[in-house]
This record gives sequence, C-alpha cells and structure tokens, in this order.
Amino acid sequence: MTAATSLNWTDNKRYLWLLSPLIPVQMLAALGVYEATGWGALLWWGPVMVYAIIPLLDWLIGEDRVNPPESAVAGLEESPFYRYIVIAYIPAQFAGTIWGTWLACTGGLAVWELVGLIFSVGTVSGLAINTAHELGHKKSRHERLLAAITLAPVAYGHFNVEHPRGHHKNVATPEDPASSKMGESFWRFLPRTVIGSARSGWRIERERLARQGRGPFDVRNEVLQAWSMSVVFFGAMIALFGWAALPFLLLQAAYGASLLEVVNYIEHYGLLRQKTASGRYERCAPAHSWNSNHLVTNLFLYQLQRHSDHHANPTRRFQALRHFENTPQLPAGYAGMLIPAYIPWLWYRMMDHRVVAHYDGDVSRANILPARRAEILRKWQSAPVEKAVAPIPDATPAPGAAPAARHMCTDCGYVYDEAEGCPREGFPTGTRWEDIPDDWSCPDCAVRDKVDFVPADTPRAA
Repeated sequence: MTAATSLNWTDNKRYLWLLSPLIPVQMLAALGVYEATGWGALLWWGPVMVYAIIPLLDWLIGEDRVNPPESAVAGLEESPFYRYIVIAYIPAQFAGTIWGTWLACTGGLAVWELVGLIFSVGTVSGLAINTAHELGHKKSRHERLLAAITLAPVAYGHFNVEHPRGHHKNVATPEDPASSKMGESFWRFLPRTVIGSARSGWRIERERLARQGRGPFDVRNEVLQAWSMSVVFFGAMIALFGWAALPFLLLQAAYGASLLEVVNYIEHYGLLRQKTASGRYERCAPAHSWNSNHLVTNLFLYQLQRHSDHHANPTRRFQALRHFENTPQLPAGYAGMLIPAYIPWLWYRMMDHRVVAHYDGDVSRANILPARRAEILRKWQSAPVEKAVAPIPDATPAPGAAPAARHMCTDCGYVYDEAEGCPREGFPTGTRWEDIPDDWSCPDCAVRDKVDFVPADTPRAA
C-alpha cells in the first residue's frame, strides 16, 4: 500500500469529497435549467452521469492508492467536516425528490422526458442509500436515525437493519442474500437479494425483540419504523400532488434500489469464506471483497470501493479507509462495472477468469451458483482438488484465565458490561456473560460474535 508518513500530513482530497453531496445539487441545477429552457435532455442527467461521465473520468484520471498514515486517522475520524459532508446530501436529496415529483405530476412532460426524470430522481435515491450506508454504520444514535430518514424516499428502510447486522455477519457465504455467486446473473441475483434482504432484516428485528419479550409488530421494530417513514413521505407527496405521485415515486424507488443491488452484485461476486475446524466461517478478510482505487467513483461514493477495509472495520469513517495490496481488484471502478453487470455474457467474460485466478485455479473454493456448479467446474477447474485439506484454524481468542464481568469486541472495542447489560439487544442489567448466546454479534460492528470477545482488560489488537 502507499501511505503518507509526514507528521504534518493533510488530506489532499479534503474538498474533493464534496462531489458526493453535490450529486443532488447537480440534479437541482438540471431541473432549474430545464424549467428555464425546456431542454428535455437535461432530465436524463442521472443516467448520463452514472453510466457515462463518472466512468469516463475514472478512465482519464485513474487510480489513487494513497493511504492516510495511522498517526492521522484519529484526527480524520474526529473531524466534524467529514460528517457534515455526508449529512449535507440529505436536504438536497429531499428537495430534488419533491421537485421531481411535482414536475412529474404537473409538468406536462413527454413520455421520454418523464422516463428520464424517473431515472434521474432514482439516481439520487440510489446514491442516497450509500449516504445511509455511511451513517448507518456509526455508533451514534443520531447518525443512525439520519440513515433511516435518508432511506425513506427509496423505500428501503430495512437496509438500515439488515446491512450492518446481517450482510456484515454473513458476507461472502451462501447464507448472505447480498453476496452474489459465480455463474449467477444480476437478473437472477436481483429478486433473491431484494426478497432475502427484507426477510433477513425482519428476522433480525424479530429475534432482537423476542429477547425483550416483545412481538415483531412492536413499535420498537426498527424495520417497521423505517418503512413507516416511507409511508409518511409518500403519503405527504400524494397529499400535495395527487395520486399521480405514487407511480412516479414507486418507479424512482425501484430504480434507486436496483442501483444499490447492482453494486452489491459487484462487491463480492464469487468470493467465499471457508469453514474453520469448528464449522464456523473464517473471519471476513480482505480477500472476500472486490476493490477498486479508481479515484472519481471513490469520491462520489465515500470510498465504498475500498470495500475490504470497510468490512474489516465497519465503523471506520470513509475518509480513513485504506487500500490493501493483494486484495481482489476490479478492472474498472464500480460505475464502470454497472453496464457489464447488466449483460450476463459480458460480465462472465470479464469476471469469471478473475475469480479463478483469485483461487489459483481451484474454483471449487469459490461461491458458485449450485445450479451451475458442475458446468463451472468442468470449464474452469484446473488445479487439483486436495483430497484432505487441513482445516482452517479458528481465530477465536483464547478465553481469559478467570471469569470477567466486562468483555470487549476485538474489532471495534465495544464493551459488554454485566452491570449495564445491553437492553436494546434484549439483555437487561445484570445479564451474565455466560447467559449471552454464543452466536450473538457485537451490536456496533456485527463482525465479531460472543465467542470472539475477550476480557475487557485484554489489549485490543491493532
């Protein structure tokens, strides 16, 4: 990796990060110029930006592999400037969605103009999910609340529960609806991930509430809370602009959600965590995410393409995410991979040989679509499959010599204190550590289970 070492290190991209919250501002500008000139082509701003301009700029400008020095990370994380950048997306997003809905209902648009407007408003909604993603991983309640609000126009509120507590726990395994399999087209993946992610989010909340002695339809159900925000927002738009607003809102939301899911399709395609000696999956490692250092897409997506570091450290803020050498690399930025992902034969041609190379020719170690497993093995398996493979050792820390009342997550540093319990997770004050289920995950990062915690006085690994 390339890391700066100066004690006076400064973030050279500090103001370039403003490109992301400028996305909805650009749409507002496009709508304003359209209103002034009547140029219908401006209503196609969204797809032109996502499918043409950003990939072209990625190709022209190239990659950026610079990492901030670790000595600068604490300052980067604490700087409110970067938090304001993320939050700044939200008011412009809502303004653009409201203006776009009004225009769709009252503007007398031609069909081709209306279609462009649906895609453009949907682009803002889809990229807003990435804003919600950045906020939803943080520990503060107000940032998580803002994440849920951001998801209201795209009607994808369950993402705020399922992604940090489901996807991050099960990523790169067959159990994860948001991890695509080798040989699985995006069009086959799309209904599986949409339905599976909603079910997963509902199950996570049902189980959490059950530990509190509550039913799934309780007002504390965070999935229901998030969905209710969408109902309120959509209802307000219908009250303002009539029932014609509803099909427009649903169509832009569907397209916005599809943008999230095509990125999900790209991020972990064919990658698989292996089982350990105990039967658990190995911990998520840099090898389990496809990455890209293409600068422009990273600026627009809060460095989402440094995906390996994000999965290793979900609570780390975007400005501090690092590039790791020897991680699986895409041939282009996420934006440049969207159109290939829509075309199955082109996607397989670009990506399948990369999956095979990643596993050194032993494609049997990949996450393969079961219906195509035999076909894919016949085509790609070149390395001999070991008859007896030594099991991967468990990474579980050795237990402490004596019982402890406080236990710490080895990833994010969250501490479970028996004296406080964790009422939100259904463990009241005084709940003993031994009474916590072994498969309970850290409530902050979700990438460590109870068995991975150590006594709180154990030094945390770097």
